[in-house]
Amino acid sequence: MYYTYILESQSNGMLYIGSTANLIDRLHRHNAGRVKSTKSLKPWKVIGKIELNTRAEAVQLERKLKNWKNPQKVKEFLKRAVD
Repeated sequence: MYYTYILESQSNGMLYIGSTANLIDRLHRHNAGRVKSTKSLKPWKVIGKIELNTRAEAVQLERKLKNWKNPQKVKEFLKRAVD
């Protein structure tokens, strides 16, 4: 299983979108400051995850969400995906 995940910075509310096979390890790396693009905005919390069968599907969804460039649209998508 692979995941497309959305994190929210607890320091300023900014969103980060990524994909991984190991969500627990990935979140730990974000919060430990081992991810260059997110280390200045830690701590992070997972606000959504979508489970997919392949890495290609997870990366494709990640790119789609990142291209939206609108945090509210991403949050609305998450709400529909979970319901």
